[in-house]
Parts: sequence; C-alpha cells; structure tokens
Amino acid sequence: MNRRSLLHSAIPAAAGLAMATCARRHGLVLPPLQSLAGWAGLLAAGKMTIPALTEHFLHRIRTLDQAGPLLRAVVEVNPDALIIANRLGQQTQRGLLHGIPVLVKDNMDTADSMETTAGCLALLGGRRPERDATVITRLRGAGAVLLGKTNLSEWANIRSPNSTSGWSARGGLTLNPHHPGHSASGSSTGSAVAVAAGFATAAIGTETNGSIVSPASACGIVGLKPTTGLVSRAGIIPITRWQDTAGPMTLTVWDAALVLNVIAGVDARDGFTTAAAGHICPDYTAGLTAKGLRGKRLGILRAECGSHPGVLALFDRALNHLREAGAEIVDNVDLPHEQEAGRLAWQCMLTELRQDLNGYLEQRAAGVSSLAEVITYNEDHRAQEMPYFGQEFFERAQLRGTPEAIAEATTLRAEARRIAGPLGLDASLRAHALDALICPTNDPEGTVDLTHGDTENRVACTPAAVAGYPHLTVPMGLVDGLPVGLSFMGTAWSEQFLLACGHAFEQVMPARPTPTWVV
Repeated sequence: MNRRSLLHSAIPAAAGLAMATCARRHGLVLPPLQSLAGWAGLLAAGKMTIPALTEHFLHRIRTLDQAGPLLRAVVEVNPDALIIANRLGQQTQRGLLHGIPVLVKDNMDTADSMETTAGCLALLGGRRPERDATVITRLRGAGAVLLGKTNLSEWANIRSPNSTSGWSARGGLTLNPHHPGHSASGSSTGSAVAVAAGFATAAIGTETNGSIVSPASACGIVGLKPTTGLVSRAGIIPITRWQDTAGPMTLTVWDAALVLNVIAGVDARDGFTTAAAGHICPDYTAGLTAKGLRGKRLGILRAECGSHPGVLALFDRALNHLREAGAEIVDNVDLPHEQEAGRLAWQCMLTELRQDLNGYLEQRAAGVSSLAEVITYNEDHRAQEMPYFGQEFFERAQLRGTPEAIAEATTLRAEARRIAGPLGLDASLRAHALDALICPTNDPEGTVDLTHGDTENRVACTPAAVAGYPHLTVPMGLVDGLPVGLSFMGTAWSEQFLLACGHAFEQVMPARPTPTWVV
C-alpha cells in the first residue's frame, strides 16, 4: 500500500552532501549506473566475473547504505552472497539472470539465513520460512545472486492511516537518494532506492495499491505492476489476494522485461496464476524497439493528471515526444466508476487482510500466528514498534472476522473488480479504440514527516490496482529536483505491449535522473 508525505525538517538539509563526503572518505569510485543488461553483457564477454560484480554491489551497499548518513535501503545483506557468486562463476550452464545480483523486498520468504519480517519486530528472530517464495525460487533457478533484503513501509503500509512511507521498526526510515529529506514513497521503498542508488542490478517489489509504481517514480526508475496472477504470490506476506502482486523495479524497461521473463508463470501454490495460462509471453523483450509507439493510440486520463504546473509542463513535453515517435494521442479520456471502485475495494480490504494474513502467519508459526497476536505484540513493544504511529488499521481488521463481514467483503470485491476492469479501464479503451491509457504517475514528493505521517499527495495507481491490470511507470524527468514518472496502463495481460511503449518512450525521451552523489 502506498501513502504520501508531508513537509517536515527531521532530515538534515545537508544529508546529500554528507553522503558524497562519506563516499570520498571511504575511497569509493562511483561509476555511472549500469543497467542489468549492461552488466550481463560484461559478464558474457568475460570482462567481469560474477564474484567481482557481487563484491562491487556489496561495496556500494557498505559504503553508501551502511556508513555515514544512511539511506537504509538494504535491511539485510545475504551472508552467502559471495558463496553463491563463486559457485555460479564455476557453472557452465547459465540461466536467464546468471550471476546477476538482485535484491528482494523484506516480505518475501527465503528459506536461508536471512530474515523475512515485513519490517516488523514480531517476526524478527523467530521461526524462519521453511520454503522460498515462488518468486525467490524462480530467481535462484535463473542464476540470480540473491544479494539481500530491502526495507519497506512496515507491513506494506497497511498498519495505520498515520504511517510514514519507508519506515519500519526493523529498518528505520529509508531516504530518497535524489533528496534525502524528501520521501521515497512506499511501500517498496527500499527496492526503489536500492536500484536508483546502484546497490543491485534490479530489485523485486510488491504492490497492492501503488507500492511499486509510486516509489519507482519517486526515485526515478522503472517499475512494473503486473496483472494480478501473472506472478505468483506464494510465500509473500499478504494484504489481499485480489490486488497483491510482485513485480520488477529496474533502471530500464528492457531490464524489467528481462526480470519478468523469470518471475512470471503458473504456480500450483497460487490459484490465481491459473488464469495466466495462455497469456504468458515467451519473451517480454521481444518487440522492444524504438518503433514501438508507431500507430499506437494512447488516451490521456486527465482526471489522474493533477494540477501541479511543473508536472503538467513536463507531461506536455512527454506528449510531444510520444507524438514524434508515432503515437496518436486522445485527450480527456474518462474512466467510468473510478472513485466508486476504489471505495468498494477499500471497504473489503481490511476483511481480506485479516483472512489472508492469518493464513500466512498460521502456516509460518514464527512466534506470532495471527493478526491478534501481532496487535498484542505491538502493544507490548510500543516504544520500538509504535514511536510515530499506531495500528488502527490492524485493530479495525481484527473486528472483521464475522461471517457477515466476510460475506459483505466477497460481494463488494466482486463488484469492485467488475466496475474497475470490464466497466472501467476496458470500457475506456474500447470507447476510444485505445491501446493504452497514460498520465503522469506522481507529483514531486514532499519532505518527510515522522510526527504527522503521510498525506494524500497525488499518485495514479488505484484504477489498475483494483482491476488487477498492469501498470508501468517510466522516468519522465525532474520537477523541483525530484523525479516524476509517466504511467502506461492497459487491459489484463498487456504487459508486453506496455513494455514496448515504455521502451520506445525511453528512446525518444531518455529521462532517468541519476542522484548527483552517485555519479
């Protein structure tokens, strides 16, 4: 879940300069950020070894994330990372991500020496998962080096309406690498920051409503929220089965397609993935060319664009580039039932949270085996778990276990999906003969406020989230020195098409900003 930020002066204004000073003090040479595909090319050409590449990223994490003014993007480094890298370096059989260091969000089960906590202390140090999440299994099978876990908004930002995005009791507050005093958004905060800062070639985030696309756009990287069911959620700490999904967070659209090739697929552990059979693309990089926008009809969701003058000016520039690349732009496209769909989805989400989280905790048996026990733990450890905000959403969810509440949630969820998908996004696409819908992903992030928590700063995410449809954000540039993304939304299973549009946009308007202290 994504939440927004309010002005605050808790973070020193000179933090960015201090980070650069810290890097110089440690003697770190900061190379330009390299894409996943770029690093893979160096490995294939023998110009880089897997152990050396892994050590490169570990060194960046130690220097820029764990020394001096912390970014706090990586909550835990895999102690076996170099062992894995050395073993992979000796193998001749190579997977799609062979030797590529990847970070994953700390709500994905790993059956190794690392913790899986969703940022909470109740799961820290308890019984660890006995089985990898399916996404982790696929990454390992493709030869990726699992580098570590990234920080997140605790419990994926579903604990309290007053939370601060990017804060967890386990990991503290993750900072925006472009401006450390500003929010990096959430809940996949650490994954976005880690990629933007060059701590890994790619990271995996999760989204229920904005938690991939919002931090990705706020940190100036690519984020893809896939169709619900394209990527298995088995072994991922849940909010609701109807909207949860994992997805890639990378420097380029091509990199996101490479990662999607690995993590997409049918999984017996997640019944939702059976719907993906017949829709999974053999290669999501196929068709990614500079000509990918030619003849495409893109509709502007003006109601999602907001009113920030700097964002709108940047969006107008992006529209010109889209037209130059051959796209036909249709303005003022309405999205039927948008507000009603979001309202209905929220009405049933806390009921679904109680059901799904209890199911996960019961099988995990990691010291707390129910939402009720988590609530009690937090109360018993208020100083550590609730120094800034409470657990109001958890408490409300705990009351939603009656048969009446469950029946109501089932009815509301079916209606929310119907009016968000077939009668919403699909209806708009059909009415204007559109291939995809576009708008600016976000407004510039405000400064962090741990005292008052997030405010509802504009981010476009709910329509695709409630429908369970794909949403791609690509860097569009900077406004007031902070990154802003361009969103592409489509119908179910249209990932390959959205990736093709995003890749072509990157070619005509390369806008990925590099944090000034990284270069």
